[in-house]
Amino acid sequence: MRPVDAVVLVLTLSFIVLYGLWRGRSSDSVNKYLLAGRSMPWYVVGLSIMATQASAVTFISTTGQSYVDGMRFVQFYFGLPIAMVILSYTAVPLFKRANVYTAYEYLERRFDSRTRSLVSVVFLIQRGLALGITLYAPAVVLTVILGWSDSTTTLLMGVVAVAFTTLGGAKAIGWSDFQQMSVMTVGLIAALLAAVWLLPGHVSFGDAVSLAHAAGRLNVITTTLDWNDRYNLWSGLIGGTFLALAYFGTDQSQVQRYLTGRSIAESRRGLLLNAVAKVPMQLFILFIGAMVFVFYVFQRPPLLFQQAELDRVEAPSVAAAYAPIEQRYDAAFDARREAADALVAARHTGDDTAWANGVAQYHQAQTDIEHARTDAAALARSAGGAGGSDTNYIFLTFVTRHLPAGLVGLVLAVVFGATMTAISAEMSALATVSVVDIYKRHLYARGSDHHYVKASRAATLFWGGYAVMSAHFAKGLGSLVEVVNVLGSLFYGGMLGVFVLAFFFKRVNAVGAFVGVLAGEAVIFACWYFTDIAFLWYNVIGCVVVVIAGVLVSAVTPGVKVKPA
Repeated sequence: MRPVDAVVLVLTLSFIVLYGLWRGRSSDSVNKYLLAGRSMPWYVVGLSIMATQASAVTFISTTGQSYVDGMRFVQFYFGLPIAMVILSYTAVPLFKRANVYTAYEYLERRFDSRTRSLVSVVFLIQRGLALGITLYAPAVVLTVILGWSDSTTTLLMGVVAVAFTTLGGAKAIGWSDFQQMSVMTVGLIAALLAAVWLLPGHVSFGDAVSLAHAAGRLNVITTTLDWNDRYNLWSGLIGGTFLALAYFGTDQSQVQRYLTGRSIAESRRGLLLNAVAKVPMQLFILFIGAMVFVFYVFQRPPLLFQQAELDRVEAPSVAAAYAPIEQRYDAAFDARREAADALVAARHTGDDTAWANGVAQYHQAQTDIEHARTDAAALARSAGGAGGSDTNYIFLTFVTRHLPAGLVGLVLAVVFGATMTAISAEMSALATVSVVDIYKRHLYARGSDHHYVKASRAATLFWGGYAVMSAHFAKGLGSLVEVVNVLGSLFYGGMLGVFVLAFFFKRVNAVGAFVGVLAGEAVIFACWYFTDIAFLWYNVIGCVVVVIAGVLVSAVTPGVKVKPA
């Protein structure tokens, strides 16, 4: 890393952290430490919700996802605005009026402590596993830049995030999220402008867009209904709506963000800001990935973006097997660049025949490149490496090798800052549920307010240590943005279903709710293990099963008392 990049990185992160800690001073009560005294304005609530999602996974993996598969991943978010409107008028007023610290407190008031504890444990398992993935993402950054080991980088980020969260609490997290989103916006715009600026002189921005379209990287909408296709219009609108309802309505890492709002109206505005801004932000990030793809049409990309794997296949011991793969790759790259130049010329002259011929050559060359990369990954595996997807290294390779001094530091600050705020919010949520729903409810109910603040800090330390230890399991899992959403979908359907029962089915009793959650989770894991159904549908299936099972079981257990909603 060049000195100017290091200075920009350190100064930017220091400002975000110190500003958040200054804002979060005097968090000396449980209410202030966990919910910021319920004092946050709507714009901080909204940006904090967005920042909690926007970890390093968003920038590292989403751009890489667009590079290899196009922009159709954005359909994953199409249901989010619908969910935000629904939650603004259901979950927000119910949770705020109930004056709860966690969403799961509400379940005990509606059903019983057993249902509350079950869903709390489901959340702790799900979010605890996801926390390690979130922490692993910046380890990829430092591995690329500094060559440090994964264990060193995860430990470093874990210590910083734990210290920040333990000292500042929810208020520090919320205000640092606000600053982080501002820096993030500047960094993303700078990355896009750099990708376009670095294109050859004869390739305009319009040409770059055309080349991305010809390569299938601007495939925003896929209308075919395919149950096994992860990203299409229908899975996004239906499955994505259910996932967003579950994530924002039942996951404490998000619920805690809008519980910090000053009022119901402020919390609603925060969610609605997310509804308006989230899809355009994701489109923008994916478009950056598409422009990076076009940049690498003219600038030879490495055969494997993960440097450790590339070093493995370039070793003398496998040179004989690697040489023909590299030759095929170089020939395919030259053919793709030649086809791209022909497409640019055809676009300028309006020659439709030359355009059609260029597209065919362009696609064939791209296919040959992908085959060579697949063979190189297989060779890396045979040589003792992971040899898996290197999607998570694509954007980082572009940033560190091609962006000018200073701008590299800014983009890295975005990645690190996003990770720190996301990890902090998740650790805070895990600590809140651990203390409020488990420790205080079942183990020690007579402690003072000061005692529970200390317990919350201790729980934060525990979850930070857990994240550091579990992060290395994320290595070799492929696209991290997909992994974290698949993981969430294994649990969110069951969690959403029980809240649907609590909100809308007044005759469902505690036995029905408890059995419904177990039934929903059983069906979801069966779908994951035995079928190829795309993961977004797990959220729909799980929720429907919970509701049906809850209603049926309640109907055959009429002697169980039903609490009022």
